[in-house]
Amino acid sequence: MDEPEVIELMGPVEMRRAYNVMYELRSDLDEESYMAALNEMVPRGYRLFSLRRNGRDLALAGVGFGVTFYYGRYLWLYDLVTKESELSKGHGARLIEHLQRLARAKGCDMIALASRLDGGAHRFYEERAGFERASFTFHKPLS
Repeated sequence: MDEPEVIELMGPVEMRRAYNVMYELRSDLDEESYMAALNEMVPRGYRLFSLRRNGRDLALAGVGFGVTFYYGRYLWLYDLVTKESELSKGHGARLIEHLQRLARAKGCDMIALASRLDGGAHRFYEERAGFERASFTFHKPLS
């Protein structure tokens, strides 16, 4: 079996193909809503990476770059998802390692993310990926 590799997904065909993995994290999006959002996000700097083996997407990471007073230059991790059938195989850690190299190459001081309160990802981020819980993120729906 070939070793998985991290690739950046380029163009709508590759990004559409990754929908079945992203759906496991963003099940509120149908495929057309997913593609419509990507059509707005990508021109604004959103990048989508896949951990792929033998042409099959196993895990995804969606990121963007920014600069703030709080973080300095940073990579923001918007989405990190592994196919349920591929959980606990180190795929998320491999994507994080790739993103760390990418962030350093872009001169970033930090990688930051927000994670749902009810999600099971906190243990992964803190214990396996080395992230520290630094703050809470708040939101206010406008509808």
